[in-house]
Amino acid sequence: MNIEILHLLEGADHAKGTAVVIDVFRAFSLECYLFSRGVEKIYAVGAQDTAWKLKRDHPDYVMVGERGGVILPGFDFGNSPSQTEYADLKGKIVVHTTSAGTQGLVHACAAGVEEMLTGSLVNASAIAAYLKKKNPENVSLICMGNSGTSPAPEDELCGRYIRSLLTGEELDMGQEIRKLVEEPSVQKFFDPKWKKVFPVKDFILCIEYDRFPFILRAKAFSEDIFEVTSMPCRIIR
Repeated sequence: MNIEILHLLEGADHAKGTAVVIDVFRAFSLECYLFSRGVEKIYAVGAQDTAWKLKRDHPDYVMVGERGGVILPGFDFGNSPSQTEYADLKGKIVVHTTSAGTQGLVHACAAGVEEMLTGSLVNASAIAAYLKKKNPENVSLICMGNSGTSPAPEDELCGRYIRSLLTGEELDMGQEIRKLVEEPSVQKFFDPKWKKVFPVKDFILCIEYDRFPFILRAKAFSEDIFEVTSMPCRIIR
């Protein structure tokens, strides 16, 4: 298994084999929480116009998304696991569009990868277990960063963690999480003026690594629409 850690939209453009598109804060952590709360299916989309077309065709769909971290006008929820925590979403179909994560799916798909998974810390061990069992020739761990244009330490950590689980490398996640708290880009979660956009509970929920024993697979419906479904997978540790 050849494991490559790639970065940002440019990295997604060069992905091959099985691609894991990583967005820890918050897109693909949120999707795990949504499935854990009973969501039936998620359509991850790149463009806002595509999201609204799905909504017009299916008025019962739940709209979730952001640009620049802020909830999109007219959407039901922003890109927040804590703000959707008590929503009744059982059996619902969600349309999800974000600045980084869903854009990464678009770019990886265009690169012609064989399979796409979403990546986050909350199901990192399940992702590694799936990859170990499948043993693809090439694995691309794509750290999407901030809006797909600048690195984000949480995504880099997730990529390194999944790689460590695949290679047997030792990685002290307790220490890594403590270091993450000190990162300048993470301070928005602790700044009172940003609490409505970046609640501190989102940070807590998104760093709860290995919480979920399932993976999320993204299958292309079109070049801009991806059907995301969950599949149970045992946790390595």
